[in-house]
Amino acid sequence: MQNQFGHSESQTKTAVSCCMSACVCVCVADYCAAFCTPCVSLSQYLNTVGEKLNPGIDVLWTGPKVVSQEISLASIEEVSAVLRRPPVIWDNIHANDYDPQRFFLGPYKNRPTALIPKLRGVLTNPNCEFELNFVALHTLAQWCRSRADSTGGDDPNSDYNPHDALQLALTDLLVEFGKSEHPSEQRCIRTPAAGENPLFHAEPLQRSDLTLLSELFYLPYEHGDTATRMLRELHWLITHSCSLPQSEEWHRRAKAFDQMCDAVVQMFNRLSNAANRLILYDLYNYICDIKSGVCLARAHVTALGGRDPHPALALTDDPEPWGFRGGLSGEFQRMLPSHGNRDLFRIPPKTRIYSIRAWTTRDQPEVMAIFQQKEMETQPKLQLLGDRLVTLEVSRSQDCSLILDDDSGVCGYGFALSEAKTALRSTQYPESLLKEFPSVLALQVHPRVPDHSAAKRLLDQLLSTLRDTGSRGVFSEFRSSDRRMLDFMKTLKGFSVLQIEGIPPELVIIGTKL
Repeated sequence: MQNQFGHSESQTKTAVSCCMSACVCVCVADYCAAFCTPCVSLSQYLNTVGEKLNPGIDVLWTGPKVVSQEISLASIEEVSAVLRRPPVIWDNIHANDYDPQRFFLGPYKNRPTALIPKLRGVLTNPNCEFELNFVALHTLAQWCRSRADSTGGDDPNSDYNPHDALQLALTDLLVEFGKSEHPSEQRCIRTPAAGENPLFHAEPLQRSDLTLLSELFYLPYEHGDTATRMLRELHWLITHSCSLPQSEEWHRRAKAFDQMCDAVVQMFNRLSNAANRLILYDLYNYICDIKSGVCLARAHVTALGGRDPHPALALTDDPEPWGFRGGLSGEFQRMLPSHGNRDLFRIPPKTRIYSIRAWTTRDQPEVMAIFQQKEMETQPKLQLLGDRLVTLEVSRSQDCSLILDDDSGVCGYGFALSEAKTALRSTQYPESLLKEFPSVLALQVHPRVPDHSAAKRLLDQLLSTLRDTGSRGVFSEFRSSDRRMLDFMKTLKGFSVLQIEGIPPELVIIGTKL
């Protein structure tokens, strides 16, 4: 079905391009590697686009993911070969439309400048707020002007260095902050006297303030140095508050943390008094939110040290609304197993106990329930050898029938046959496959299992048993629509998609050497 879409899309877009003399860029359905089934090089959809689409039309590509942490030279060479043209990078590294509490003021990063001659161009999809994109555009421009033979990393000898590019951008941004919408208006710049509220008396903004701001709102996959240090210190102070509440080290580090929090508050005050109100208006909700969060953490450390924080900031069993954030969306997220998986310090999820044991005949009804659910979710018309292992049409090898249990019962299974050739129909798979991968396994895990480590332990035990039989390799069959299990298998070291001629396009075979 997707292949048909790729063909019709190509025809439509080619027809459009014939009517236009300007450059045409298209965003195809599979615009990143994560969307490709089973992978970029074997994607029927992308191969059809590459073959049928007019060569004069450019194709947008976001990299390994929609928001890519890194875009490597090898990944671009791979997709260029499939598309039969260099892609145009549609970069979401500074995009913030998916999270209203974040914007990104870090540099253009983790894209080697060796990519430049391999691309048709780079488009950036930056922060939603126009005035907050100065650094994103400034550092991207520096990257584009750099030499194509440099690494684009943090090497000081490199032509493009993200840290240096950021500092240059922040220096120029400081000038922008000083520009008033009404130049004739003069803002009084003076240091507030003792006892005066600094919010009502403008202080000059410093580049160090913008560096701090950038480190608090850095990039999607990493915090800046100051933010990381604050998280580490807060974590240490909380975890050592009971065992070392009165120690000299604890109070010294608590004082240092308080000073870091105060720097955030002072940054907020100076930004709030900046001359360029257009930038401030786009920025204000973000800096107000981070100041509030920092003040809550500061008050908690104050309480841990035996002093009473301000009553409005006290964390009690009945806190003020500003003591818990996120609303309904936040509550939904905290209930999900993936919540916090990008946090520097993760709170361990509620413990689930899994056990791996040998299959018995009593397990077969629950095994079939998982199997039939998978059949309904995917394409049942394919007849797979692994399915016959599950349904007992083919006998499994000794010690190669394993069950994964949790508190609710059977939640996964793994079955294997050391000599797949004995159960295959003639010419179902080529002899070359069976020579390199003589064994076959069937693996399935219920969607209620969020922890991949349990499935990995089940798989490791099966592979160990097959290795003991003398097998040199094992393959597993998956329907291309079984994205959940395919994505899991792709995370395993040693497993790869096998390219086999003559198999149905909706069949994906993954194998590993033993």
